[in-house]
Amino acid sequence: MKKLMMICALLFSVITYANAQQGGGRGGAMLKPEDRVKQLDEKLKLSDEQKTKLTVVFTEQADAMKKMRDEAQGGDRDAMREKMQKFRTDSDEKVNAVLTEDQKKLYKTWQDEQRAEMQKRMQERGGNN
Repeated sequence: MKKLMMICALLFSVITYANAQQGGGRGGAMLKPEDRVKQLDEKLKLSDEQKTKLTVVFTEQADAMKKMRDEAQGGDRDAMREKMQKFRTDSDEKVNAVLTEDQKKLYKTWQDEQRAEMQKRMQERGGNN
């Protein structure tokens, strides 16, 4: 019985470690473009044409963000942050251009909820130090 418990504990720790190394769900890891479209589809009920257009927007965004992160390795992080923020704003405008007026309202509400959740997580992290 003791051996079984040790094996289970070891297995659990290996799985936990591997999950943490991969970004463990949402913790800072960016979703794939297809997953982002799926997430928006659940919230906004997108048409097939909207899904196609948004997949292109999110793919371009992911590629550009990766390139910006690679270029900024060891460089000026503040400049990178500003550049990324501007890029996110531009991408957000592209997303809004694809949505209907009702979807834009829902999207804005959802974005506000996401920001509030992120701020809450950041405060919890800051309080644990």
